[in-house]
Amino acid sequence: MSDLTYLSLKDVTLAYGKSVAVDRLSLDITRGELIALLGPSGCGKTTTMRAITGLMRPAAGRITLDGADITYLPANKRQVGLVFQSYALFPHLNVFENVAFGLRLKRLDGKTLDTRVDGGLDLVGLSHLTNRKPAELSGGQQQRVALARSLVMDPKVLLLDEPLSNLDARLRLEMRTELQRVQRESGVTMVFVTHDQSEALALADRIVVMKDGYIEQLGTPEDVYDRPSTRFVADFVGFENIFAVENGKLKTADGEVPLNPGAPIEGTVKGLAWRPSKVTLGSGSFSGIVKGSSFAGHAREYLLDSALGPIKAEQPVPHDAYAIGDRIAFDLAPEHAARLNRME
Repeated sequence: MSDLTYLSLKDVTLAYGKSVAVDRLSLDITRGELIALLGPSGCGKTTTMRAITGLMRPAAGRITLDGADITYLPANKRQVGLVFQSYALFPHLNVFENVAFGLRLKRLDGKTLDTRVDGGLDLVGLSHLTNRKPAELSGGQQQRVALARSLVMDPKVLLLDEPLSNLDARLRLEMRTELQRVQRESGVTMVFVTHDQSEALALADRIVVMKDGYIEQLGTPEDVYDRPSTRFVADFVGFENIFAVENGKLKTADGEVPLNPGAPIEGTVKGLAWRPSKVTLGSGSFSGIVKGSSFAGHAREYLLDSALGPIKAEQPVPHDAYAIGDRIAFDLAPEHAARLNRME
C-alpha cells in the first residue's frame, strides 16, 4: 500500500452465503480522488460499495480508511457517506430539515447545525430552496439535497450508488458538472458506482472496470477508452470490431486472415479491436457489402458483410452515403487498433 493511499481494500472477498460475488479484490484510492466502479449488473460493483460503507461484512480481506482498519467497524462509526440512487429523502420534511437530519441525531447545537446546513446547501446551490418539500423539487434538485445531506456529515469518503440514473439526459449532463464542482470545492474522496461508461469517463479521475467480481482494468478515463486491455473492456467501451490474433493473423470464423498481406501482426498481442470510426471506408485491402445503414446525426453508421465477418463502420455525414447492397473497400489500420492482452 502506498503512503499516499487513503482508502484501501486488500484481498477483499465478499459472498452471499456460498456464492462469491467479489473475489480477492485489491484497490488503493488516494485522498481527494474521484473513482468510478464501472461494469454491468452483477459484476460486483455495488457489493464492493456496500462493504466500504459497512453494510456488508467481508468473508476475507481487509479495508482501511485514513490509516485505520474499518473492516469490521459498524457502518455508523466509519465516517462514510452514502448517496442512494433513490435519494431517500423524507417527504414530510423541507430541504433544510432533510439536510439537518443526521446532524440532529448527533445533537449538534443550534448555531453549529445551522452553519453546517447553510454551508452544505450553499455548496450545492440550493440556499434559496430551504423551505421546499421534496415533492416541490426537480429530480436534479432532489439529488443535490441528498448530496448536501451526506456532505454536512463531513465524511472521509462519499459513496454514490448510480447517482444519476433516475435523471433525464439533460439533467444527467448538468449533474455531472455539479458533482465535479462539489467534489473539487469540498475535496472529499468520492467513489461512485455506475453502469454508464460515458458517465464514468466524464467524471472519474480513475475508472475500475469490473466483471464477475474481479477488476478487469484500472486506469484513467483515457487509458480505458483508448487502450482497453481485454476483450471485455474493449467491447464495453465501444470497440465493436474485435478479433483474436493467432500466428500473426486475425482469427475469423472461416480461418486465419492476414491483416496486411505478407506482414504478420507483431508481438504477443492476443487480440486487436477497432472502433467503427477507425474503419477506413472507400479504400483498403478488404471489401464488404453494405447490409445496413443508419443516420446518427454526426455520422452515418454501416454494417458490412465481409470475409472477416460482420464489420461495423461509420463515416462523417459530409461524405456521400453508401447504399444497401453496395460493395465497398475498407481497411483496418493496425495503428488504429487497441492491442488486447486477453480475449476470454
